[in-house]
Parts: sequence; structure tokens; C-alpha cells
Amino acid sequence: MKILLIEDDVHIARFLLNGFQQEGYSVTHTLNGVDGLHEASTESYDVIILDLMLPLKTGFEVLEQYRGQGHVTPIIILSAKHSVEEKVLGLRAGADDYLVKPFAFPELLARCQSLFRRGKHSLTQSYELKYQDLALDLMKHSLTRGGVVIGLNQREFVLIKLLLENPEVVLSKTAILEQVWGHQFDPQTNVVDVLVCRLRSKVDKGFESQLIHTLRGVGYVLKSQH
Repeated sequence: MKILLIEDDVHIARFLLNGFQQEGYSVTHTLNGVDGLHEASTESYDVIILDLMLPLKTGFEVLEQYRGQGHVTPIIILSAKHSVEEKVLGLRAGADDYLVKPFAFPELLARCQSLFRRGKHSLTQSYELKYQDLALDLMKHSLTRGGVVIGLNQREFVLIKLLLENPEVVLSKTAILEQVWGHQFDPQTNVVDVLVCRLRSKVDKGFESQLIHTLRGVGYVLKSQH
């Protein structure tokens, strides 16, 4: 997932940059509305995180001008203003979500991931996620590699879906625990390692190239061998 962060508070920005980078996501940061709008309009991003109180150009101005250019990238507004009127204005101006400061990073992360998944699914009418010769049919819950059908249980399905939604992005054990199990586990637990090992044996065994890789001490990633 590629994220654009438009935030003038350097402390908040540093906190978010560290958090997203630890999750393996790519983040570009701009400090004002003018630079933010230029970056959003000239580069491709999966999610934009937009503060409302910005110098040079307000978040509302950025949002309205960006949507006016015809861009549809999901946008999450960050704001210290928590009134219903402010939220309604932001959503009507074209935002996809609105998060009030102060907020918990895991909540922002989950909202970004949700918008990213929604955006990916809206791009295809077949509801199929693909990477190399690996394909997951989301409607039929069917996984194939090179045309060979691979049987999955429910947690294996959720994990391979997560990997296919984030190809070539390193996912931490914590991120996988939250997405696959839905709540926190003891970080020392080995359930993720066991599940990844089981899925890898199904996806990679018998094929020339390995797609599911382990980065020791960092996490797991779906990528082709080079």
C-alpha cells in the first residue's frame, strides 16, 4: 500500500511515518496544502491521509480541488474538530472517512487497509486477486496456481487474501494476527508461523519458484524470486 500523508504537525507526521513504515508501507509526506495537492495530482497513491488545518491551502481546498480534477483515490481526513457539521462537510466534499485527533494508530491503520481493499475490489468485476500465476477468486473462495486448484481452510483463505492485497509488501506478525484472527494475541505466539508454513506448503510445494517468503525478525511477503 502506497500512502500520501498531508500533515503539517511534524510530531504527528513522524509518529505516523514510523508506524506505517514498521508495517512495511511506503509513505510520502508533505507539510502544506499546496505541495500536498501537487503530489496527490501528479503521483499515484492507494490512500491519502489529509489534515484539515494546513498552511497555504486548507484541507478542504485540497479535497475539493483534487476531487474536481476527477481523482478517486480514497481520502481519510484527520482533524481536531469533532462536530457533526465538520464531519458532514468533509464527507460531502469527497472524503471517504473522517478520524478525529487524538486517535489510536491501529484504528487509522485499519481504516487505511479497509479503504485500500475496497478500492482494489472496485477495480475488478471478476472479484479476483492475482499475482504471477497465483489467482484467488473471492466469490468462489477458490485459489489456483498455474491452473492447479489449491484447497484452503478459512484462515488460510484470509491470509492468502491479505498477501494478495498487499503484494511485495512485508506484513508483520502483528498485522497478520490482527487481520486473520481479528484480535490481539501474545506477540510471542507461533500461530502465524504455523499458518504461514502450512499455506506455503500448499502454494509453493511442487512449483519451480517460491512466492511466500520470510524476512526473519520483520515479517512475511508475497513476491517472486529474483
